[in-house]
Amino acid sequence: MPDDKTKKRPLDSSRINIHEPYEVNYWCDVLGCNKAKLEEAVKAVKTSVADVKKYLNK
Repeated sequence: MPDDKTKKRPLDSSRINIHEPYEVNYWCDVLGCNKAKLEEAVKAVKTSVADVKKYLNK
């Protein structure tokens, strides 16, 4: 079954799923970063939104 293209926001707002394009777009907009920076942050501190925010603001 293909991804639901109507989804605009993550189902779990405390975690970032970099494998879903709509979530990547959402978090890049919310966090003010590009995809590469978001992926770097998730690789460094895992998927917690709070940890990613701290990483990006360092």
